[in-house]
Amino acid sequence: MIIYEPNKNFFSGLYHWAKSKVMLRLTLAVIGIGLFTAAFAFVLTYFYIIYDLPENLGAIFSFLGIVLSILLVFRTNSAYDRWWEARKLLGSLVNNCRNLAVQTHSFLPKEDKLTRHRMAVLISNFCTSLKDHLRKKADPKVLIELTEEQVIILQSKKNIPNEISSQIHQLLVECRKNGRISDFDLLNFKPHTQALLDILGACERIKKTPIPFSYEIFIKMYVLIYCFLLPVTMVPMFGYLAIPFVMLVFFAFMGLEMMAAEIEEPFGMDENDLPTGQIAKAISEDVFEILEATNNIANDEKLYEIIN
Repeated sequence: MIIYEPNKNFFSGLYHWAKSKVMLRLTLAVIGIGLFTAAFAFVLTYFYIIYDLPENLGAIFSFLGIVLSILLVFRTNSAYDRWWEARKLLGSLVNNCRNLAVQTHSFLPKEDKLTRHRMAVLISNFCTSLKDHLRKKADPKVLIELTEEQVIILQSKKNIPNEISSQIHQLLVECRKNGRISDFDLLNFKPHTQALLDILGACERIKKTPIPFSYEIFIKMYVLIYCFLLPVTMVPMFGYLAIPFVMLVFFAFMGLEMMAAEIEEPFGMDENDLPTGQIAKAISEDVFEILEATNNIANDEKLYEIIN
């Protein structure tokens, strides 16, 4: 994810232009439509091709542009809703993991350092495995403090975060049976342990339910057809001056479509996707600090591999 300081400087965001793949692809596309318009204008001028346009053609194109604008607004809002909902879910993950660590620290006896450490490891591994699960590259080998037997067991599971959540429940039930926490304490843990699976399910819903294909392809075709027909109406009226006009219209419409297409999948590794790797690492550091546990592996960048 591109990190910048909003409202600091009007031109500061332009520094990241070259870092955004969307902007680079958009720039190439705008140059392409500009070359197409220039070639079309050259052919008309070189061969002295003159044709009369219907009187109402400009009004028709204006109406089609308004319809396209409405469609793109709905498309962008739908994509941003998915992105923002995903961000709220990750924020809820941070809060519930911290609350789970705080309650574990408060309810367990101070001398029970082993259980505190186990809980910190499980919470950390849940967040890391959730990140990888949403990116379809779950690998138990990057999780911390696992034996070879535990790695093999997790490799046999289709949903590793689900399995680790189950282990958190088992740890708490074990603490209750051993008398380290009471029934009332166990009930206090329930909202936060249950929230882990709720967040997992909600993130999977976003990941596995993309924008309907027919709707997405229709808007892309509409944008392309509209923009490639613009030279037909603008070149006879403006000549070579139609080139920047067509490029500007194409930049606006195709830019909105490209940005919406990128943010509708918020858990990936594109520049504008959510920083799930950084969030997972921050949660790990927080829970180890809260539980006063020692983790020599938590700061290993190879294991967390923060990409965005």
